[in-house]
Amino acid sequence: MLKGRGHPYIPNSSHEIKQELMKEIGIKSIEELYADIPEKYLLKKPLNLPEALSEFEVKKHVEALLSKNKTCEDMPIFLGAGCWPHYVPAAVKEIIQRSEFLTSYTPYQPEISQGILQALFEYQSMICELTAMDVANCSMYDWASALGEAARMASRVTRRNEILVPRIIHPERKATLLTYTDPADISVKEIAYNPQTGQLDLNDLESKTSNKTAAVYIENPSYLGFIEEHVDEIGGLAHKHGALFIVGVDPTSLGIFKPPGEYGADIVVGEAQPLGNPMNFGGPLLGIFACRDDLNIVRQMPGRIIGLTTTIEGGKHGFCMVLQTREQHIRREKATSNICSNEALCAVASAVYMALLGPQGLRKLGETIMYRANYAVHLLSRIRRVKAPVFKSVHFKEFTVNFDAAGLSVKDVNQKLLGMGIHGGRDISKEFPELGQTALYCVTEIHSKEDIELLVNSLEKIVLSG
Repeated sequence: MLKGRGHPYIPNSSHEIKQELMKEIGIKSIEELYADIPEKYLLKKPLNLPEALSEFEVKKHVEALLSKNKTCEDMPIFLGAGCWPHYVPAAVKEIIQRSEFLTSYTPYQPEISQGILQALFEYQSMICELTAMDVANCSMYDWASALGEAARMASRVTRRNEILVPRIIHPERKATLLTYTDPADISVKEIAYNPQTGQLDLNDLESKTSNKTAAVYIENPSYLGFIEEHVDEIGGLAHKHGALFIVGVDPTSLGIFKPPGEYGADIVVGEAQPLGNPMNFGGPLLGIFACRDDLNIVRQMPGRIIGLTTTIEGGKHGFCMVLQTREQHIRREKATSNICSNEALCAVASAVYMALLGPQGLRKLGETIMYRANYAVHLLSRIRRVKAPVFKSVHFKEFTVNFDAAGLSVKDVNQKLLGMGIHGGRDISKEFPELGQTALYCVTEIHSKEDIELLVNSLEKIVLSG
């Protein structure tokens, strides 16, 4: 029961309880807590706030503010570039809301955590099957952090300090990579691309690969959506110089394309957000990290790994965290990473999603995405003064659209599209100035034929009106 006046939900707000608290810590007034703050920064009078609202009034006020937002539920959205609109089955949300999974608890005690440990083990197993790799951890923060960790891991394994990456890479992903590599004195060099196809320039790659190269990194599909055609040659060049081959993937493409494990990848990273996780306002996301079965590589792997073992009594199957001495259990500065439970719930969501779809479902998903994206490209390419795609390569779910011939900026096009009730693509004109006024568009399984045709007709009107 509260003493005196105070907020009904904040017991400490009553005068009597405040007095007891101050007496306990040895002060006579609240102001003594702020003695270290310079006088000129202290508020001398009460804030000029309006009178308090009731719960119902607050709800109406907040709803009025939220109604000003334009959300992805209100209009077709063709924006991807690292966080993509995909459908999440209702069963995924229902399952991950169970109390066994919806917890911040780290499963250090396997005897009472078999449920979550098995779910994470199943996630790892499905990621290994999808990527054709041998070992996967149970999550990273996102694709960018997975790439940063892969670069440092490659440097530790090879004892070299140079990473080669494509020129066509997400700028924020590259910025994160540099945040990881700079303190470790690892240099990052870019590999040029073919201006007609976007494909990695193999001659430039060969000239820059040396005995200093720790790893060669590629993305397949690339940041701009096209499929890299020379993956076997790129991997061969990396291995020829004793470097590791790191591949970044969109897992939704692996239902129809050759997995990186089949063309020589040593480490695979990527973004699992499309596998059962909503866009979440840009996060949390879910980084994929997998590698081949080489103990020298596995022991340098970041993140948690769940393993299958047998119980002491009875010889039954059991799950537990393995190779824990790689992490914070040893000295922090010696740990392979300081990532803890991080995206465990997102990993469970992905496990549920992959289990629901199964191999045939993932194949159908990939086929649907690719068909719809290329249908959009076909229609857009017929608009006069619009070039789609910019590169003559096979595209998966993202593609570039150029407006130079129309004399329009991507910014203006997107503003006009928004006025028509459509969210356009990502403006990459500053990221890749050599491509001019170009936008990156995304089409997935959620985009209907009508959505795509609405986009095409709207862009045609914008181009014709100038």
